[in-house]
Amino acid sequence: MQNVKWWDAAAATIAIVIVALSLLDPPYGADDAATWAFAGVFLLLHLAWGRRCVPVATPRTHLAISITYAALLAFGTAVEPSFAILQAFFYPFVWATSPSTRSAIVANIVLAVGIVVGYAVRSWPAGLATGAAVAALSAGFSVALGLWITRIAEYGEERARLLDDLQAAQGQLAAMHRDAGIADERARLAREIHDTIAQSLTGLVMVAQRTERRLAGVGGADAASARSDVELMEQMAREALTEARGLVASLAPVDSDAGLAEALRRLATGFERETGVRVSVTTDAAGLGRELEVVLLRCTQEGLANVRKHARASAAWITVSAEGDGSDADAGDAAALARREIVLEVRDDGVGPAVDATGDGIAGDAGFGLAGMRDRVALVGGRLEFGPGEAGGTVLRIIVPRAGVAAEDAAEAGPGDRGITTGGAS
Repeated sequence: MQNVKWWDAAAATIAIVIVALSLLDPPYGADDAATWAFAGVFLLLHLAWGRRCVPVATPRTHLAISITYAALLAFGTAVEPSFAILQAFFYPFVWATSPSTRSAIVANIVLAVGIVVGYAVRSWPAGLATGAAVAALSAGFSVALGLWITRIAEYGEERARLLDDLQAAQGQLAAMHRDAGIADERARLAREIHDTIAQSLTGLVMVAQRTERRLAGVGGADAASARSDVELMEQMAREALTEARGLVASLAPVDSDAGLAEALRRLATGFERETGVRVSVTTDAAGLGRELEVVLLRCTQEGLANVRKHARASAAWITVSAEGDGSDADAGDAAALARREIVLEVRDDGVGPAVDATGDGIAGDAGFGLAGMRDRVALVGGRLEFGPGEAGGTVLRIIVPRAGVAAEDAAEAGPGDRGITTGGAS
């Protein structure tokens, strides 16, 4: 009750009750008049000074108001024992406005002394025992209840502080994850641009410089050589442009809200429009979780980026199918359905992957694109296969388990997954 208006109402109510109790016992005399006067003094004292201590008083002010209230309680109780009802206001007030637990306990003791003094003055020596009993009961109850409520308040404040610290730590962790993701993406882009566009443009600059030197002394053979260099510059510029377009396309996020099948069709349509390579899409797996759909979609983007940059293909095929023990799944067995694997295949009719210098492996198999795909697929417990197709070209296969990737779990990933972008060459 830290609203001063509530304390004003409580003080007025206590004063009215004291006056009303004295009015119940006519005829009225000097004691009754003194009681009314003390009730008025209490009300004026609260309005002039006490209410300014709300919500929390300084230690010196709190001690001063406590002593003043104790003196008023002693004088009032000495005139009329019913004046002790003011304890119902004083004890909660000194607890609520106390700057510390110690100050509140001291104020309780001061008020208790005031009660004892008031009763003792009114009827010595019997009043001393009565006052001591009343003071012990009221002050003991006040201290016990005050300490209990204070402990609860401190516990609540501690929990609120811990919650704020936890939320701040979560915010910092999320910021660190975002920063790490941005840093990784920037590093990947830097490597990608260095290995593709930067290399091509560097060669273009060198050829241009060589052409400038040859054209300085134009002759028959030099002129022919210069024209050859210009043609080479045009070819290299076109290759650099193709690399740039492929990089931009591979980084562009694709909205998968409409489902995996529709997202793959949109991706294929855009790829066919930009490159002229015919792309066929076949999907035979429904009910996949959000996380699994994002993984398959990003791997498809990466596969098409490799087709664009390396395959020199005229057609490509994207297939998503479910493999494994499907006999029970057809009958509605959820466990059998969960055991099935989802297979993504990106195949083209191009030149196929190049063999490395040793002849023991595929060139580019450790590239950034394939490495990124392997990491992404490994997070969902899948595996990646990459190599030449039986009828030529290149085949990229992504096999991921359907079990453990529930739609509700994937939904927790939130809209941030939609912005995941992958790209780059294998």
